[in-house]
Amino acid sequence: MTSQPIWSPVALSNMVEPSTSTGAVVNGAELVVWRDSSGKAHVWEDRCPHRGMRMSFGFVRGDHLACLYHGWQYDTAGQCSHIPAHPQLEVPQTIRMQTFAAAERNGIIWAGATADANAALLPAERTGLVTVRSLYADCTSAKALKVLAATPLPGSADAPTVEAITENYVSLTSGPIRLLVAIQIMGEEKTALHMMATEGAPVAALARYAQDLRLILETPVAEAA
Repeated sequence: MTSQPIWSPVALSNMVEPSTSTGAVVNGAELVVWRDSSGKAHVWEDRCPHRGMRMSFGFVRGDHLACLYHGWQYDTAGQCSHIPAHPQLEVPQTIRMQTFAAAERNGIIWAGATADANAALLPAERTGLVTVRSLYADCTSAKALKVLAATPLPGSADAPTVEAITENYVSLTSGPIRLLVAIQIMGEEKTALHMMATEGAPVAALARYAQDLRLILETPVAEAA
């Protein structure tokens, strides 16, 4: 991944259950997001060092992630610890995954740009949040920010008040509703918006708002005009 931003959202916390994995893309880099059996989240490059198989296709066994292709197992530090075809082999320390820092904040799993990304640069902790949904759209992150700032929240006819908490995390407020949106830059024309709201917000209405938002985000500028 590139060095900016330092932390990128990659999934809603409740979308990755213990002992499961999923794929994510940040700035074109393919990542695997997985939880070990204790529930701790990990973020690695989504490629087995052996034959390049996506680790997001693999399976979790306790505190190890195993490749689907040949079953090579990697511990939580990314070190290969077991090769089924050679069970007695002491696996060389050079066979390991590229790992990134992983943290959970405000109902979202964040991936650091490096393995030692500074956790102090994560958004401030907030309590009492509820999950709305993740929205994936074919648009730039700049357009996503512009549309978010201009689109009224449910129950309002006016654009929301926007607070930029970090470069990729914004707060939208309209009356009693506060929507927090973490922006994942997947590529130049692909963006994911991970949405959480304050407790008591109309989640169903916000989910419909998000669905309508996709239509706006994916409408070419020439047609929108």
